[in-house]
Amino acid sequence: MGAQLRVYKRRIKSVSATKKITRAMEMIAASRVVKAQRQVAASTPYATELTRAVGAVAKGSTTQHALTTESDNPTRAAVLLITSDRGLAGGYSSNVIKAAEELTERLTREGKQVDAYIVGRKGVAYYAFRERKVTESWGGFTDNPTYADAKKIAGPLIEAVLKDTAEGGVDELHIVFTEFVSMLTQTPVQDRLLPLSLAEKAEEQEKKGEILPLFDFEPSSEDVLDALLPRYVEARIYNALLQAAASKHAATRRAMKSATDNAEELIKSLTRLANAARQADITQEISEIVGGASALADASAGSD
Repeated sequence: MGAQLRVYKRRIKSVSATKKITRAMEMIAASRVVKAQRQVAASTPYATELTRAVGAVAKGSTTQHALTTESDNPTRAAVLLITSDRGLAGGYSSNVIKAAEELTERLTREGKQVDAYIVGRKGVAYYAFRERKVTESWGGFTDNPTYADAKKIAGPLIEAVLKDTAEGGVDELHIVFTEFVSMLTQTPVQDRLLPLSLAEKAEEQEKKGEILPLFDFEPSSEDVLDALLPRYVEARIYNALLQAAASKHAATRRAMKSATDNAEELIKSLTRLANAARQADITQEISEIVGGASALADASAGSD
């Protein structure tokens, strides 16, 4: 019994050490998600208004531009998938990867070749394990992305959109990321960045009762759209990176809280088992003492 008690004590000590680690990680994730949530709140209005302005400018011009012009026969699409560099976040990365797989399958059924662009080591590892081609990948900043990171990602994507498909360009640009809804809810989102669907934007603005202004373009509508294209893509990617970072921290906090709670329950269970083993040891020792005393008494009585 003594050996069993020592085993229980070692396990309690080990689980207690793990609990301290998960508790610390929970607190770190909680502090990070607050900061990320503020960044999301600050960047979302800008990205939304820029999208609205781009849609309005495009609708008010007759210029054929890569930003808004639908290809008659789209054959190639780029998909930007935003995952995490680290694990310990429950099903965060697997859920967004699943959403990207669904989008890829749909685009493939439509007869389009899909070029994968990956953000985050988890997504890169997923594609590498399955020996699937990745056009370009980035990592090392998913926990705390900056606008410079968004510009670095946007560059090759804009270049691919402006190229002809025969030269390796794409007709469409899609993005898959995890939208931060609340501390308890994070939802994988599939969104098409380019070309902009002016009909959908007009319908959204009509529902909101918005009245679009009239524009004069200087020097020309094409130059204005050329200037807006990189800003639009960068702003949308930056907002998606922030949404994904906030979602990842929230998922990590939730996963670490669950791990801490499980550790507490395991410690309670092991403590009960250890107490039972200790009580059994004490009972056995008392029985041995009583038995020994009884034997001595019998021996003394026999000698008399």
